[in-house]
Amino acid sequence: MQRKNLTMAVKSRNSTVARRNQIMQRLEADGEVFVDELSKAFKVSEVTIRNDLDQLEHKNLLIRARGGAMKYTGRVGLDYQLSEKDKIHFEEKKRIGELAATLIRNSEIILVDSGTTTAEMVKHLDHLEDLTVITNALNIAVLLSNKPNINLIIPGGYMRKNSQSLVGPMAEKSLKNFTVDKAFIGVDGIDTRHGLYTPNIEESHLNELMIEVSNETILLTDSSKFGKKSFAFICGLENISKVVSDKGIKSEDKKRLEESGIEVYIA
Repeated sequence: MQRKNLTMAVKSRNSTVARRNQIMQRLEADGEVFVDELSKAFKVSEVTIRNDLDQLEHKNLLIRARGGAMKYTGRVGLDYQLSEKDKIHFEEKKRIGELAATLIRNSEIILVDSGTTTAEMVKHLDHLEDLTVITNALNIAVLLSNKPNINLIIPGGYMRKNSQSLVGPMAEKSLKNFTVDKAFIGVDGIDTRHGLYTPNIEESHLNELMIEVSNETILLTDSSKFGKKSFAFICGLENISKVVSDKGIKSEDKKRLEESGIEVYIA
């Protein structure tokens, strides 16, 4: 009986390994894969496929996205387009955005950075009164344009197509004229020993300025960004007041943040 159970366990493990290898082959060929398609192709449940993708992501072999996964290149400075970013860790971003919105009070003046997580936050501002939002992100400006409770300010600059954000000297000059209550910042990488990172130098300069003109800086980041660096350094942890993330954050990263005096909120 024990030998039979052992044989079955080995077969199960081998079939799992074979399936994951085939998933990686598909990903290499197509650049992305989808849970429902993989479930039908391998005749296993979508729960099994999601577990496969989660395990492969833990090994840095792919990036989980809404409904599937995307190819992981491992390159420093990888700069996804906003439409691609919107697929990655979508459920976590929704929860982070909703929780972050609870940190805003009536009549505050806030800065909102470009990004898909900050975009999820601004979808939850209807309960606030007389809120002023300054944003360099066109996608966020569109989301807020018809909100009667929000005073919207868009600094000048030229548009980066990947992030749909306004950057450059004109944007920086405009921001220097403001003092705000809170800045909500998104990043592409955070190392809890060093600080925050983004793939674009102009974005990093603008983020630095956002932090400088704000009384409080709140970082919105899903747990996949921890332990990653990108091309341009933004700032150290000493400039951050609060971090809103998800349950996937490692205990050591959470501890380092808290030891740095940062309040950590888990969505």
